[in-house]
Amino acid sequence: MDQNLKKILQDFAQSSSRITILTGAGISAESGIPTFRGPEGYWTVGSKEYHPQEMATYSMFMQKPDEVWRWYLYRIGVCGKAEPNQGHHSLVEMEKLFKNRFTLITQNVDNLHIRAGSGLENTFQIHGNVFFMRCSNECTLKIYPIPEDLTGRTKDQIVTEKDRRLLKCPECGRRTRPHVLWFDEIYNEHYYRYQSSLKVAKETELLIVVGTSGATNLPNQVVWKVENNGGIIIDINIEQNPFSDLALKSQRGFFIKQPSSKALPSILQIFQEMT
Repeated sequence: MDQNLKKILQDFAQSSSRITILTGAGISAESGIPTFRGPEGYWTVGSKEYHPQEMATYSMFMQKPDEVWRWYLYRIGVCGKAEPNQGHHSLVEMEKLFKNRFTLITQNVDNLHIRAGSGLENTFQIHGNVFFMRCSNECTLKIYPIPEDLTGRTKDQIVTEKDRRLLKCPECGRRTRPHVLWFDEIYNEHYYRYQSSLKVAKETELLIVVGTSGATNLPNQVVWKVENNGGIIIDINIEQNPFSDLALKSQRGFFIKQPSSKALPSILQIFQEMT
């Protein structure tokens, strides 16, 4: 590891400043979960092939709710078979070290951070979680676990009448929808911790960006807030990207070109040695 970076991490570990982790699809890819923006996410309805940016929309849900649910139930099956990797587990240990000075902001909806042991209070799931659903009619702000009978689906399984009954809102009986932020929707605080993420970013001294290139709005805002406030930015990615470029141009920025399952345990070890 770069000796300047090691010294910065050592100094941070002995400070009382805030650390924020921002994770994206890269950390999940190391657990075998495809990004779903690529060919793995394509979906055929009749003779037409839809891309993820078309399937993951409120508009498509209103037109073809059964097909959207079928796509998400298949995704739940893929995510459920994956296991958290060393990157996920290292973040759990960092949270234990830094306690209320630690925040994890994740774009991933696969539930791997939570399964690894990350605390719900300190984990902002800014794009939701595919293992949960909520009322499509918004009769309540509650979210509900997807019934176990609907998990582990394959691509060829259709949505049946029994499935539709399981996918009804317990409060009003209307359809539920996946608890995710769709491409044609905007962030809010209640479901996606929008204001909380910006507040944390403003207070962050050390930001570690893991496996994301910033294709969505809120992660970009988080990174730029930390940069504008003079914070330390470390980008971990297997390839160069806009966030690594920003980190390298920053006065206190670093790019670690490694898988997160290798880089995060190394960073954790430095923190543990100093606390």
